[in-house]
Amino acid sequence: MSTHPVTSRVLDITANPSLTAAESFVLFFFISHSAPPTPNLLHRSHQSISSSSISALSCLLRLPWLNHRFEHPEHRRHVSPALMDDMEEELKCPVCGALYRDPVILPCSHNLCLACARNILVRTPEGEPLPNRASAGSDYDYLDLDKMSLYSEADSGYGSYGCFLSTPGTPGAVSTPGSAGPASGGAAKLSPNGVRVFPPVPVQRNACLTCPQCHRSLVLDERGLRAFPRNRVLEAVVERFQQTRSATLKCQLCDQSSMQEASAMCEQCDVLYCDACLRRCHPARGPLAQHRVVPPAQGRAARRPAARKVVTCTEHELEHHSMYCAHCKAPVCYQCLEEGRHDKHDVKALGGMWKLHKGQLTQNINGLSERAKDAKEFLVQLKNTMTQIQENSVEFEACLVAQCDALVDALNRRKGQLMSRVAKERDHKLKVVRDQMSHCSVKLRQTTGLMEFCLEVMKENDPSGFLQVSDALIKRVQSTDEQWGRGALQPRMTPDFELTLDTGPLLQAIHQLDFVQSKGQVSIPAAPILQLEESASHTNSVTLSWKAQPLSKAEVDGYILELDDGEGGQFREVYVGKETLCTVDGLHFNSTYSARVKAYNKAGVGHYSKVVVLQTSEVAWFTLDPASAHPDILLSNDNLTITCNSYDERVVLGTTGFARGVHYWEMTIDRYDNHPDPAFGVARLDVTRDAMLGKDDRAWAMYVDNNRSWFMHNNSHTHRTEGGITKGSTVGMLLDLNHSSVTFFINDEQQGPVAFKGFDGVFYPAVSLNRNVQVTLHSGLELPDMAVVEETHDG
Repeated sequence: MSTHPVTSRVLDITANPSLTAAESFVLFFFISHSAPPTPNLLHRSHQSISSSSISALSCLLRLPWLNHRFEHPEHRRHVSPALMDDMEEELKCPVCGALYRDPVILPCSHNLCLACARNILVRTPEGEPLPNRASAGSDYDYLDLDKMSLYSEADSGYGSYGCFLSTPGTPGAVSTPGSAGPASGGAAKLSPNGVRVFPPVPVQRNACLTCPQCHRSLVLDERGLRAFPRNRVLEAVVERFQQTRSATLKCQLCDQSSMQEASAMCEQCDVLYCDACLRRCHPARGPLAQHRVVPPAQGRAARRPAARKVVTCTEHELEHHSMYCAHCKAPVCYQCLEEGRHDKHDVKALGGMWKLHKGQLTQNINGLSERAKDAKEFLVQLKNTMTQIQENSVEFEACLVAQCDALVDALNRRKGQLMSRVAKERDHKLKVVRDQMSHCSVKLRQTTGLMEFCLEVMKENDPSGFLQVSDALIKRVQSTDEQWGRGALQPRMTPDFELTLDTGPLLQAIHQLDFVQSKGQVSIPAAPILQLEESASHTNSVTLSWKAQPLSKAEVDGYILELDDGEGGQFREVYVGKETLCTVDGLHFNSTYSARVKAYNKAGVGHYSKVVVLQTSEVAWFTLDPASAHPDILLSNDNLTITCNSYDERVVLGTTGFARGVHYWEMTIDRYDNHPDPAFGVARLDVTRDAMLGKDDRAWAMYVDNNRSWFMHNNSHTHRTEGGITKGSTVGMLLDLNHSSVTFFINDEQQGPVAFKGFDGVFYPAVSLNRNVQVTLHSGLELPDMAVVEETHDG
């Protein structure tokens, strides 16, 4: 069986006669209990060495080869230059901002260049007591150090390795006489990273150092900066980082904007030069002639430190670290153990703890690697989110433009409709004015003719002949004069348009037009429920009731009730508000209406409810309207019976206007004295109230006496028909808006032909009478026998 070379070397050493038998036995004991492939004799990861064995191992710990560094090939790993570049920030000193050079470890676990640590030292106040170091061989109480460090306002409890204590404060930026000040007494400057740097001087005894990263203040003992352990691992990583850099070496004296490739390096100046800067700044004469100028690669290789030496103990500089104190969390040498400073501490083999911590770090790195993998996936997700945001933005902008264009189109369509209404109103006004002008012109011509005729008659000198015609002429002149005095000279139409466009709600809606916020927090309301048991129709009105969904948690700001046109057409809004009960008047008789309602809030408009269908009355029930009647009209019998207190004709309208369908109603003659001429028919709402129905162009009527009847519209008398009325007679009116016609009946018999055709709009039942007549209205009647009427339409 072959012997491990390390083991064979140790066996040779144990044969040395200078070693005692006990020392040889102990050495052989530890060699036999160590793993064959492990070169470190003390590699026992989880075994503790008692203080009683330390003295027996003293001879072993003096062997220098025990501290030689052995690396297994699997521990070496090639790192790509890209990953090296990523960790560059980890390799930069927080003071100078450059790569670490001779890094040292502070008690707070942060690192500094040795030169930078020297530059940021400051002097402590004169009267401040320095910490007393524990004497050799005494029990070093790190717990007391941690307790003392709590008195530092910048410290959080970190202890030192026995040579530093946290100070009660951090030195200020400006020194005062007799107090803290720079170690050199000079003014402080700022490093590239904003850290105060003082001119380098020899380290004083009363000096302290503040970590530029965690701002903890530490007081140096008599050893000064030598007490800081060198960070050999960081130094090795920086060295490998510099070796993996593939960038070409640049001249250090060229401008930053135009740096040239370095062609030479001075070993004494430690500066890289290009050819131009070498000739200008480093001529080969005078003192510089003795400097050695070499190629840059050779100079960099020469500057690389030699093989790293084994780390020595900070307390005993001639001894190497061989054990690890788990309590103090620091490597120690055998002399530290012999002094008894770690008697009650858990001391473990240095190699075992090295591998244990490497395993823990590897495990943590694996977990961090998973985090990094998740971070990369998250970055990909964020990148995809950015792409989606761009795409959604374009789509949303297009949708917004389309919605705004739709609003503009709807506004333009409504504008066209309103312009059409204005045009109709204009044409109507012009027609009325032209008709009045024509009527006035005819009347004026007749009046002028009568005046000329009277003047000519007055020129005659025959008294008897004049008296034969004078009475008639006087009555005609008086009658004509009365006609001119009955509002004939008053314009029937004003030039003003009594139309006002209410743009306030629309402008307010435009100003309130905005994007709905917090859609994820506020949901649109659910569809309301129409309550059929509380909804009904009466004559030409409908009453609708609804309620919100009982299980819906969405807030409701209001409701929108929509109704169609009674013929299955488009829905239109008839109510917007917070109420849950609404009555809609002025509907068409004998029509079927569909209604629906929806709710809205800040999040938007909800869905529609189910559609409910309501039927208005088949026949029209109405009364006579006292509000629109002439003041001389007298109404009784629940506004069904009317008469007049004037001998002049006065007009009264019904309460309901018709714009669609076929409707029939009758008037019964309750009183008829002195053969008056009552008129029956339909009229618009603005008909003249103080003249016989049909005198103006706003009414279509039939006036009748006890013998005959005439149709009259715009003071035009047509279709004289025999047959009159007496007390008890019935006058019926049939308004057929499907064929735009009016037909009259007396005692259930059609009176004359179809009276009027070819008109449209809204028409109200109307009647004009004086004090000699009293009539009673009968509405809600079935249609008369339509055979005669249809014949008349066809004829």
